[in-house]
Amino acid sequence: MEWMKPPYPVRDRVVLITGAGQGIGAETARLLHARGAEIAVVDIDTVAAESLAKTLGDRAFPIAADVADRGQMASVVEEVVNRFGQLDVVVANAGVVPAPATLRSMDASAFDRVLDINLIGVFNTVHPALDHVIRARGHIVVVSSCAAFAPGMGGAPYMISKAGVEQLGRALRVELSAHRATAGIAYFGIVDTAMTRNTLDDNEIGRRLEELLPWPLKTRITAEQAARTIADGIEHRAARTIAPAGWQPYALFRGLINTVLDGALTRDPRVHALLREVEARTVVRSR
Repeated sequence: MEWMKPPYPVRDRVVLITGAGQGIGAETARLLHARGAEIAVVDIDTVAAESLAKTLGDRAFPIAADVADRGQMASVVEEVVNRFGQLDVVVANAGVVPAPATLRSMDASAFDRVLDINLIGVFNTVHPALDHVIRARGHIVVVSSCAAFAPGMGGAPYMISKAGVEQLGRALRVELSAHRATAGIAYFGIVDTAMTRNTLDDNEIGRRLEELLPWPLKTRITAEQAARTIADGIEHRAARTIAPAGWQPYALFRGLINTVLDGALTRDPRVHALLREVEARTVVRSR
């Protein structure tokens, strides 16, 4: 029935996805392609982008680019519009996770790299696309994280970058409303991807940091579940999507929860011991 259709179906829309060579980005590309969208598969890994586009077949086009390179991303948008004639939807998904380190012990270049990709890279992706999305009265998704409002010890650059992405997305939604276009923020907890496994499962410090999370926040979702959250959010022009569901109360009451939690963490001897070990290992590694 007509009234049951989503307000913004992706069929025949042109969608640009960054970080689309693997993980959440690849699954989002597959799902939106299956729903009838034309996909620009953008990834720094040329082989991964080309492999996925070849697998998808018609209506998929690979582009190799580094989101941290502003000039490259401007060229990407131009290439997409030249090829497809329009650009309706942007999913700014590319991101990296730093090795465990405290702000005191980390190399400054590691901090810069995370911010350059996770935050500046989102701006570099979105900015050249805005006029095209406005013209199409389309939609933009910026992929933040539940880390945007979680404690940041041992991995502060990631949390800082994702908090910045959240604020970028909030501003963007209000600003685009004046042009009858929309934007949304996707927040995820732990998504079972290669990046997560490298950071948590295959890293002793990462495993111990994860153990400090209360049970509901340890719940993992698959990349396919994350992709479905993004795709459904696009088709409903959602202002925000959060998965898994256990993070929703935290998001709603974060002001109160974080006040209590930060105080508890500063008094927790397990946290102190783990952070001292992180610093000791970081110093050894940097010599």
